[in-house]
Amino acid sequence: MAGGSTPPAPEHAGAVLAGRGVVVTGASRGIGLAIARALAARGARVAMLARGADALAQRAAELGAAALPIPCDVADPAAVGRAMQVVTLAFAGAPDIVVNNAGIFHPRPVTDITPEEFATAIAVNLNAGFYLAHAVVGAMRARGRGHIVTVGSVADRVAFPGNGSYSPGKFGARALHDVIREELRGTGVRATLVSPGPTDTGIWGDLAGTGRFPPRDAMLAADAVADAVLYAITRPAAVNIDELRLSSA
Repeated sequence: MAGGSTPPAPEHAGAVLAGRGVVVTGASRGIGLAIARALAARGARVAMLARGADALAQRAAELGAAALPIPCDVADPAAVGRAMQVVTLAFAGAPDIVVNNAGIFHPRPVTDITPEEFATAIAVNLNAGFYLAHAVVGAMRARGRGHIVTVGSVADRVAFPGNGSYSPGKFGARALHDVIREELRGTGVRATLVSPGPTDTGIWGDLAGTGRFPPRDAMLAADAVADAVLYAITRPAAVNIDELRLSSA
């Protein structure tokens, strides 16, 4: 973790997060599931958003009563609006924390990416973060507290061959984070960007260990990214962690 910081002690994180309402997107697998699991274990109420209803329901059941599964295609602004209505009713107001994690990664040369594939990647990797922030920032600002966490990537600041549909969305998500951070400075609402390097999740398929990408056992663990998110959201209210960049040792 940047600066050699250590994650919060479990008892401290539990004291900070107990009863807090949190939204996590892409929560049925990988990094999103690891974040949802860590939050639920520390007493937060976690609204888990993902497209696959069956897998989402199963993962939420594993997390217990603290988890609320809400099937949602975050690339669809109307679907996000409906999901946030459910969240607002469940939490009796806007969530305390939103973790914008959902993403898709299909590395191919620009010449092999169709316009439809590019539009879908941008919709998930960039637009969804705007839809979520747009839905909650006003209420958070009025309340004087809240936290928007964006899960970025090393590809949000470094261009790699084959990332013609991924990096544009992640670069944009980093820029959106920067704007949100500046607009919310001094309001009590915080914004954090967590940018991990390659992380061991099912997103890699057969790509890991091919020489182009490291083997999965050399990648970050999804739980390490969850620890970084926990660190950021459990700092004292007067402290904002603007950005954390993570890489394997």
